[in-house]
Amino acid sequence: MEFSGFSKETIPFLKAIRENNNKEWFANHKAEYENLILNPSRLFVTEMGEHLQALEPTINAEPKINKSLFRIYRDTRRMGSNKEPIKSRIGIIFWQGNSKRLQSSSFYLHFSPDELFVAVGVRWFEKPLLDAYREYILDEEKRIELNMLLDSLVAKGYKTLEHGYKRYPRGFYADMPSADMSLFKGMASYKILNPDLIEDGQKLINTLYKIYEDMLALQKIMYEISLRVKEE
Repeated sequence: MEFSGFSKETIPFLKAIRENNNKEWFANHKAEYENLILNPSRLFVTEMGEHLQALEPTINAEPKINKSLFRIYRDTRRMGSNKEPIKSRIGIIFWQGNSKRLQSSSFYLHFSPDELFVAVGVRWFEKPLLDAYREYILDEEKRIELNMLLDSLVAKGYKTLEHGYKRYPRGFYADMPSADMSLFKGMASYKILNPDLIEDGQKLINTLYKIYEDMLALQKIMYEISLRVKEE
């Protein structure tokens, strides 16, 4: 079965989750979740994955929960202000390499009633990847190259993460070329689109492919950095 897009009822269903965010309500609407979100998400991962593997053959596209698909249930035991048990934002990830999917360079998207968010890179670094990133950008040529790449993506209309740190880490100084590259807590570029785009399968695939192709150079750099992560 081919991916033809998500139903026009998908976004209204996500709005309904927000308005009725409890496990009892969701249990009574489990079939709608499967028909409107889970099943088409699996088809999407399979088709989009085939396109992305044309860009990066080692990209992982696995249409399973805790692989390319995220659980609909939120772990409310974890730190954070959002304690709603059901997610109204649907995330999908295509990651590269054998490391943890959220600590691997990835093609990512999520959709909600508010937006379709499309990104490439790593949203935040855990310490092993942060160390590898800083080791990589200690090389002045690589640091300047990354800075120029971010500037070129911004010039094309994409956005980048804001600096997460205020102080330069050890080994970096204000007078170094592109020193602010050391102030990032993650490294990613992204674009925000209208969530209604998910209803047109072919247009969605084509739009995402063009965005991911534009960001491919960043994907490659972040994958190279991930290969530098030292085993603990």
